[in-house]
Amino acid sequence: MPERLPGYRPPARWLHWIVAAAVLLMIPAGLTMTQEGLSRPVQDTLFLFHKNLGTVLIPVILMRVIYRLTHRPPPLPKTIPAWQRTAAAVSHGLLYALLIVMPLSGFVRVRAGGYPIELLDRLGFGPWIAKSESLADAASALHATAAFVLIAILAVHVGAALQHALIRRDGVWSRMWPGG
Repeated sequence: MPERLPGYRPPARWLHWIVAAAVLLMIPAGLTMTQEGLSRPVQDTLFLFHKNLGTVLIPVILMRVIYRLTHRPPPLPKTIPAWQRTAAAVSHGLLYALLIVMPLSGFVRVRAGGYPIELLDRLGFGPWIAKSESLADAASALHATAAFVLIAILAVHVGAALQHALIRRDGVWSRMWPGG
């Protein structure tokens, strides 16, 4: 039986799983929508979904970052080696940074490219950024590179979570699971 560890508070858990679900939807949409040979209606639908969900995610991610900065996470069990503690801290820091970079670079890419963000346009928000192909290209390159880094770090994060849940069974997984 694993040691009973203090878990994350409910707001941290809910913000984690809302962002996780959204990101896990955004990744395949983002990878698929840019493929050659995709039918125009499917591509348009994926672009609409991806950029508007990304826009909605910005305030949710900001809430998550603010919550994390103002609420210390529960400590890891003493049985976790120092190198794994360091790896966890580094990967979490990178995840948070990428969760900020991804929607902001996507927003800049779309707006600097002169494209609409339908949700913001309907709410009466202006473009905020002047059209600039060079800025759009730079934001696009950053967005694409950060996407692959995010996918790699998420794979490590999910792998570590599954290792704690299924192999070690040390209680680390249940700290973040909504039912904890």
